[in-house]
Amino acid sequence: MLDPAQLYQIDPAAPQLDEPVLIVVLDGFVDAGNAGTLAVGALRDEREPVKVASFDVDQLVDYRSRRPPLRFETDHWADYDPPALDVVVLTDTGDTQYLLLSGPEPDTQWERFVAAVGLLVEQLGVRLVISLQGIPMAVPHTRPIGVTAHATRPELVEGYSPWFASADVPGSAAALLEYRLGQAGQDALGFAVHVPHYLARSAYPQAARALLDHAGLAAELYLPTETLTRAAEQADTEISEQMAESDEVVQVVKALEEQYDQVAEAREAGSLTDGLEGGELPSGDELAAEFERFLAEGGDKGTGKSGGDKSAGDIGGGDIGGDEPPHEPPGPTNPPSPA
Repeated sequence: MLDPAQLYQIDPAAPQLDEPVLIVVLDGFVDAGNAGTLAVGALRDEREPVKVASFDVDQLVDYRSRRPPLRFETDHWADYDPPALDVVVLTDTGDTQYLLLSGPEPDTQWERFVAAVGLLVEQLGVRLVISLQGIPMAVPHTRPIGVTAHATRPELVEGYSPWFASADVPGSAAALLEYRLGQAGQDALGFAVHVPHYLARSAYPQAARALLDHAGLAAELYLPTETLTRAAEQADTEISEQMAESDEVVQVVKALEEQYDQVAEAREAGSLTDGLEGGELPSGDELAAEFERFLAEGGDKGTGKSGGDKSAGDIGGGDIGGDEPPHEPPGPTNPPSPA
């Protein structure tokens, strides 16, 4: 392997931090509801990021698979917005500093990239790495948002109930990073928020807010969620309006509510198999199949954005309201994901 340290440069003027937390959000893989993208926007909103390190994207990004935008004006190229994969310092609402690594997921050299992040974690004295993403699930938007937690040590995710014993899903650089950090003895965990599958390709700020709530609790940070809360209120209104106009949407959501409530009741009674008809739980294979389906249908659009400019109220852009019948992906609540 080529020297991982040659993949990045540390800014000589970067501030020194005392055992910071590193939050990782990479575009390009499953990000249902734009949860990770919206979370990054909220973290950087009205806060001036200070660059700590920059990765050489020319070595990591395939420009042909996700072409960066250039602005054309009349008779010349006027502007270029190059991709950036940086580590920056931000402050939470209590003025505590933390690190954020965000940008495009590398298309190549995953092992070298992961090794480079590992070197940065060591150099910067990072105490905990947290990754964030949204995953599409068969859950109703009218019930509490579920979150799957995974970590390098069980103690890091105490209180989170797993659903599947195992599941093979498409790999990601963030998942490989957590795996390799765990092998190296570094604490790392991730949160995958469950986005209703019929809203998975729309912007769903409720999911991003849930991610920041869980990440903040794990990291002992007061992460900003004000803009997400306002956006979520607007999204709730739009979804309600869409439901009022479509009996099909109402029927699908009602069916998901019944399934969700059955499993929730069974969990409280301590008997999962009694909560579903026939005593059969959704399998890990179904979860993997839903990941594959989301990607195949253009959920990441090659940029990590799963809905373009659609709002959460654009239900027709999801899995209901179109020409095909609703697809039933796995698990009504809290299915674990290694993603």
